[in-house]
Amino acid sequence: MKGTLLLLALLVTGELGIQTTEACIPYLETFYVTAFGNKKTLNKLISKFSPTDKEREALEKIQECFNEGGLKAKVLDAKVLEAILFSPQCIEYYTKDIIDKIKNFLSKLTSM
Repeated sequence: MKGTLLLLALLVTGELGIQTTEACIPYLETFYVTAFGNKKTLNKLISKFSPTDKEREALEKIQECFNEGGLKAKVLDAKVLEAILFSPQCIEYYTKDIIDKIKNFLSKLTSM
């Protein structure tokens, strides 16, 4: 599941011509809403990316997989996300203030 979601993110960022470092925060938002949100919240968030109906359907299916995995699986996936966000490329791209906000967010998420 983790590999599938990462691959999906990389394909989307490559297809849209977005640099990978610019995609760190949108990836975090999309991951969080997909893993922990509901279908309405997910559709609202991804609307800013102008997805096709099939892309919406695919993300909804991924969200169903997260829901089936339970809370423990979601927390473990959040730890993988943390590793991605604190990669040298993301840290280099974002300011210290944004990195601190991400750290605070993830510490709250993983302490649940």
